[in-house]
Parts: sequence; structure tokens; C-alpha cells
Amino acid sequence: MKIKRFFTDRKNGPYHDIVWEKRKSEIRNPDGKAIFSEDTVIVPAFWSQIATDIIAQKYFRKAGIPAGKIYEWKNWGLGEGEENPRDPGRILPEDGAEHDARQVFHRLAFTWMDWGRQNKYFDSPDDERAFYDETCYMLAHQLAAPNSPQWFNTGLYAVYGIDGPPQGHYYYDPEQQKLVKSSSAYQRPQPHACFILSVEDDLVNEGGIVDLITREARLFKYGSGTGSNFSKIRGINEKLSGGGVSSGLLSFLKIGDRSASAIKSGGTTRRAAKMVTLDVDHPDVEKYINWKADEEHKVASLVTGSSIVKKHLDGIKKALAAFRGPETDKFSAEKNHELAA
Repeated sequence: MKIKRFFTDRKNGPYHDIVWEKRKSEIRNPDGKAIFSEDTVIVPAFWSQIATDIIAQKYFRKAGIPAGKIYEWKNWGLGEGEENPRDPGRILPEDGAEHDARQVFHRLAFTWMDWGRQNKYFDSPDDERAFYDETCYMLAHQLAAPNSPQWFNTGLYAVYGIDGPPQGHYYYDPEQQKLVKSSSAYQRPQPHACFILSVEDDLVNEGGIVDLITREARLFKYGSGTGSNFSKIRGINEKLSGGGVSSGLLSFLKIGDRSASAIKSGGTTRRAAKMVTLDVDHPDVEKYINWKADEEHKVASLVTGSSIVKKHLDGIKKALAAFRGPETDKFSAEKNHELAA
């Protein structure tokens, strides 16, 4: 495969036309409390603050990078030129985290290029380098972007040597021509965005409800999303083989929803993505359709109740503060008439 250059040349590398800028990234809750803060984030000067916050909070690796690998991108990203002495990324914190967008671009582009090289996709080393440079240029200029699991996982092993125990993943081995269980969490990473999982009308056996939650957790952990059709699960009050009756589909859907909301997708702060579908002829379909609305009614009721309580408590505090009389009488509605108002 030959790679024709459109944006770059070998001499100047992929970042020849970019001014790099050091920024602070901070994300706050509605109450003003900071939930993320990073003082050293190196990005192209033309990036928006939103893009800066996303890569810093979501996609920068936060731990585990060896000190000797922090500047690995410079071996490829500088081209044949010398480093700009005013580049804010010349010296980065040695805290095991990524701080420069070029670190992320490098681990993505290098890993993709390296797999292509191993599988003999490229005609020559010049084509390998052209693929790398063009990919880095497009990522930096926001002309292309992969899915989130790529940002989370790709290159952690190939570039930084970060590894972990196996998590139950499988991959296809072309030499053995069969599925092989992975012996590592990141050597064969999980870079795919979406998975469709089946579920049977069984509680604890393989392929059943509890097994589905385990499989979903494995996917959520590394940033992927899942979708399932739950039409095989019996409806509420349908008979069980043991003589009892089913608690219904929604009781199990709520478990899966809580599991998805608890797991930080990709090990960061993003909530996991989960899709639930149901055939229209399922016995619990009306409850399923109304599920979201019912939950929103609960929230509305809580907000209304909280507002009413606050209004009355504020009135009580005002009545107590305005009372002029013996301290022992201020809590008596008979003697403190403002309390009864």
C-alpha cells in the first residue's frame, strides 16, 4: 500500500504549521465545585477550550507512563528538524500522566502504523512514515478522530509498555485461524466502540442476565458501549420452573442501569453507554415505555417536596427569630402566633 502525502513532508514532520499552547483545564459541577483540574495541558493554539477540556479530562492517560517514555513522540513527531526552544511541551511533569496532545496523537498513529507494518500493509518504510505523519496532522487539525476506546486504550502497551492482567477478552489469531484468549489487558486492546450482546431468559448461567452484566462491565471498563434486546426475558408474574412467578423485566433492567451508571467508562469520568431495546409484543412493554417518564416523575416529586419543605422551614426560622418573649415560649404555636400563620 502506497501512502501519498497531502498535508506533510518528511523534513518538517506533522506539526510544522502549528503553534502549541500551554493551558489550564478545569471542569466544575453546577454548584461550583471543581471535579477536574489540570494546570499543564499542551494543545494547538487554535483548539477551543472545550476541545482542550475533553482531551485533558477524558483521553489523557492519567497514570502509569514511565519517565523514560514521556517524550517518545519526539522520535517521530519532530521530522528532521530541531525542537523549538519556545515549545511549551519541551519540559513536562514527570507524574506518570499525559500532558501533551502530541503524546496521544503519537501513541495512536504509531500503533496503527506498527500493526500495518507487522502485517506488511505498506510498500516501503517511506509509506509507513507518510501514514504516521498524515495521521498525526489530521488528528492535530481535527480533520479526523477515532472512537473513544481508541483514545483510551490504543498505544498504551505498544508505546508506553503499560500492561495489566487479562480481563476475559479474546482475539482472532490469523496464524492459528481461531479465537485465542488474550493474556494481557492492553497488548491486544479493546478499541471498538459498540457491541451487540444477546441475553437469554436465565438468571445465572452463561448467556443469562447476570452473565450479561459481567460482559457489559468488561466492555464499559475499556470505554465501549453495548446494546441488547431483552425480549426473551419473561414478563412480570409469568410462571417460573420452581413454581413461583417472575419479578418482571424492569427489575433486571434497573440492575443493569445502575451497573452502567456506576462504571466509569474507559477508567475516566464518562458514564458508560448502554442501549436497551424491547419488542412491542412483550408483556412488559408498557411498563418499559413509561420507565423513563416514571423516573422523571420521581425527580419532579422530590424537587417539589424539597421546595415545599424549604418554604415552610424558612417560615419557621423567621417566626422563631422574630419572636419577642421568653425563650421557652418561642416554640409554642399558642404563644408564638407566627408559627401558626
